[in-house]
Parts: sequence; C-alpha cells; structure tokens
Amino acid sequence: MSTIQIPKLEKIVLNRGLGDSAENIFESSLEEFQKITGQKALIHYSKKSIAGFNLRKKMPVGVAITLRRHFMYGFLDRLINLALPRIRDFPGLSLQSFDGCGNYNFGLDEQLMFPEIHYDQIQQIRGMDIAIVTTAKTDPEGLALLQTLGMPFQIQKLYDHGLYF
Repeated sequence: MSTIQIPKLEKIVLNRGLGDSAENIFESSLEEFQKITGQKALIHYSKKSIAGFNLRKKMPVGVAITLRRHFMYGFLDRLINLALPRIRDFPGLSLQSFDGCGNYNFGLDEQLMFPEIHYDQIQQIRGMDIAIVTTAKTDPEGLALLQTLGMPFQIQKLYDHGLYF
C-alpha cells in the first residue's frame, strides 16, 4: 500500500436537529457548538412546508458544523481524550455504525461530556450526531484508521471479529 492509498480523515460533521421553534434554543445551540469546536455553526432551514409537523418553509430546523484541518484534529483529540471518557459506564463505541464506505457515524445523548460546557450555562440537555468522514474505501480500513487515532471501540467485539490490532 503506497502512502497515497493510506486512509485519512477528510472531515467531521456535527449536527443537531431541533424540533422546537424557540429562537433562544438555536442561539444556545450555536453558542455550544462554537464553544465545543472553536468554529461558528450554521443554521439549516426547512425547504418546504409540512402541515403535519407544524413546519413552514424557511423555518429553522437544525444546526450543523463541518470541521476540517486543524479544527477537525483538535476536536477529535478532545472527543477521544476528554469527552468520551466522561460518559458514565461507557462500554466503547459500536462497530455497527460504519456506513459501508469507511465512514463512522454516532450520536451523543448530551452535551455535558465536553469540558467547555457547564451545567449551569445550558437551558436544556440536547444530543448531537457526529459523522467522521474518511478517505477509506471499506469499513475495515476505516476501523483501522480510527483505531490508530485512538477511538475507543467495544474491545470484546473487536476480538470476536478478529479486528483488534
């Protein structure tokens, strides 16, 4: 395998869908994402009206941020070494969350695991989705890359699948 074929991280995308239409929830989510990542987040708006969801066109529905280069590596370092170990009874990340193309997606139930967020400063506990996009072509290549970077996967399942390096 030449150095060009070695998988690399391409980007990390953080996403939070917000069902509530209160404006202060969007502002607090934007502030939280900026504290966690050091980069400004974007508000996503609905493309069309859906009466069943009380949703009108151009209504804010979510907050997302795409991290690249040094922001991506800084966030990944804090995620692996500070945030994930703070989860109570954390068994490790699931191996079922690979997408078949070497990318890894998982969700967090709350934002309090990041040391930048203090319990007194939040209005409501909200989770987020994290997508780690790699240049790997297959799941084992993506797993090897993320494991080399220090992602804490469920160890017993790694041994069962013969994938522990």
